[in-house]
Amino acid sequence: MLDLLRARAVLGAPGVRFPDGDLTLPPRFRGRPVATGTRELPVLDLGACLFSPEEALELEERGGHFSGDHRLAATTREALTISQTGADPVRPLADAMRRLFGRSLRLRSVAAGSCGGCEAELVALGNVVFDLARFGVEFVASPRHADGLIVTGAVSRNMRDALLRTYEAVGEPKLVIAVGACAASGGPFRGSPEVLDGVPSEIPVDLWIAGCPPHPFTVLDGLLRMLGRLDLRAPAGAAPKEAMAR
Repeated sequence: MLDLLRARAVLGAPGVRFPDGDLTLPPRFRGRPVATGTRELPVLDLGACLFSPEEALELEERGGHFSGDHRLAATTREALTISQTGADPVRPLADAMRRLFGRSLRLRSVAAGSCGGCEAELVALGNVVFDLARFGVEFVASPRHADGLIVTGAVSRNMRDALLRTYEAVGEPKLVIAVGACAASGGPFRGSPEVLDGVPSEIPVDLWIAGCPPHPFTVLDGLLRMLGRLDLRAPAGAAPKEAMAR
């Protein structure tokens, strides 16, 4: 423990002042697509986007580029499909739900057939840099102790029943958050006979977060906007800096 405290003192790496501080993103970060110059941005489905180098090259050829904007969440699956006008903002929960969950939210994570990338970013939310718990949001081990689910992965056929049973075990009212391209559309596994191409229709999703995997800032932004903790009319914090890796 003393070694950890000594290392923290030497490194001097404070937590991120999200949403009030400046956001520092890696130079290679690919966020919300924007049009280049006066050209019209093609219609894009962020829920199926992997933000890969190949996609970046194709987007440039079609008149756009990936910006440093980390806001990639939407209330509906349809709102992840964007064009020149951009996606609809994340709508906050109804007043009754906000009173229940706005200051204290417990989530059970379900990895339903994932490569592990999205789970790694969710784990990062609990470290001293992002510190999700300071917003009153924590992960719990049992769905019976949870207010909702965070689902990652393309939902393999072997995980379908486990996911549905976990959803049913969460008491009402409850929330469901789909994290990553796999949960939204199947990601790179879309069309495989072994996956369901994301969260099945039997489970209503309250928040969709795009990315492969989403950056912790993206997850934080979506969660806090859903809980009504951020101004919907403006991005959280100052404009992202693209100088340092997290």
